[in-house]
Amino acid sequence: MPLTEPYDDHLPQEDPVAGDGAVGDPDSGDTPGDSGGDHAVEPEPTLPEPVRQRIVALTAAVLPTLPADEVPVPLRRVAKFAPNRRARLGAPAIAAQLTADPLFRQRVTARVLADAGDLGAAVVEGTAPAAADPVEVAALAYLARPRGWRELIDSSGAAVRAEADSAVVAELVREAEQRATRAEHDRAVARVEADKLRDELARVREELGQLREESRQLARTLRETQTRERKASELLATERGRAARASADVDAELRRARARLAEAEAAAGVARASAKEARSVDDARLWLLLETIGQAAVGLRRELALDPVDKLPADFVADAFAEHPGAAPAGPAARARDTDDPARLDQLLALPRAHLVVDGYNVTKRGFGEMSLEQQRKRLITGLGGIAAQTGDEVTVVFDGAERMHGLPPAPRGVRVLFSRKGETADELIRRLVRAEPAGRPVVVISSDREVADGVRRHGAYPLGADSLLRRLARS
Repeated sequence: MPLTEPYDDHLPQEDPVAGDGAVGDPDSGDTPGDSGGDHAVEPEPTLPEPVRQRIVALTAAVLPTLPADEVPVPLRRVAKFAPNRRARLGAPAIAAQLTADPLFRQRVTARVLADAGDLGAAVVEGTAPAAADPVEVAALAYLARPRGWRELIDSSGAAVRAEADSAVVAELVREAEQRATRAEHDRAVARVEADKLRDELARVREELGQLREESRQLARTLRETQTRERKASELLATERGRAARASADVDAELRRARARLAEAEAAAGVARASAKEARSVDDARLWLLLETIGQAAVGLRRELALDPVDKLPADFVADAFAEHPGAAPAGPAARARDTDDPARLDQLLALPRAHLVVDGYNVTKRGFGEMSLEQQRKRLITGLGGIAAQTGDEVTVVFDGAERMHGLPPAPRGVRVLFSRKGETADELIRRLVRAEPAGRPVVVISSDREVADGVRRHGAYPLGADSLLRRLARS
């Protein structure tokens, strides 16, 4: 911001600087010609920005040293700022006050010249040392305004501009050197890249030659393949003709076979009629054979003097089922019958020496799952006791359990209660019970588990669903 207010020599001066050319000197060029007449006032010079900033900095530095009554009212608040903020924030107000208030400028000039020493004295005399900073000289000349101060400011401004131009030129030279360095680096990089590209081009040319050779080989292979394909097509047409002839022969043979089948079915009908007539004779022979076998079995038991046994096969499984989990299956699967008819249970239990094996929780959770496990076991065991008492059959009920349950009520007579041990499920224990029975003994397994039913069926047992036993218990 330029300081453009005129200088007024008629205002009183405080603490003037002695000597010719001092502030307010009539010979400085700023004193009016005739105190009683009109005079022309020259405008303030346009200051270079560094000079303006230095003037504001000098004024801001001496502002706190002035007495409070000598500080203009607009600058009293600025004088209280911190040193680093005073020149930056108060620059507009300081510049305006230096231009508008010559007395304030004279007071500031007196203290600035005192601090400047020999340089201030030289500026007051209108000279500028050659080694002095042109900005400092211009700032002191603007404040002191000795004779020829405008020329000092102009020469200092020219020096500042020359320094700025020199700095610009130096910066341009530095940038040119940097660009030259970068260009040299880029050229080196370009040479390296060019070498890489040449190597890559040579490699690509080599690969292209290989690809061309492979292409020629593939073309030869394609021609050979096409030749083989034509031969295969001709052979295929020949085989199709043969296949058509063979198909016609097969159709003729099929018609002849169907005619023979019709004749065989007619003969089979005649044979079935003959078999039906002979079935009554076979039934009579079978009954006689069974009666003879029964009497022979009674005589054999008497001849061998076989005493009644104390333990049944299931008892041995109950004693040692955890020690031998991999026992071999016993007996063929010939006695298995696939039936889920609930009425079949009574028929099977009516067979002599039948063994009823029950998957406990599979039945209880299906029939009365709302009860606790203890109540489910108690109700099922009680019902099975009634069946054992009515039929006289052997009854075994199996429950899942890592350890044998304690505190169970005694099982009814004829009912065996087993719990699977740790590492073995009730399904595995049921299959072991079935495998332990001798071939020919009727074993009935009650479980709605398809896997259990399929497993025991392979070992010759009769699998029935849980509903058949639940309905049987409901009738008891």
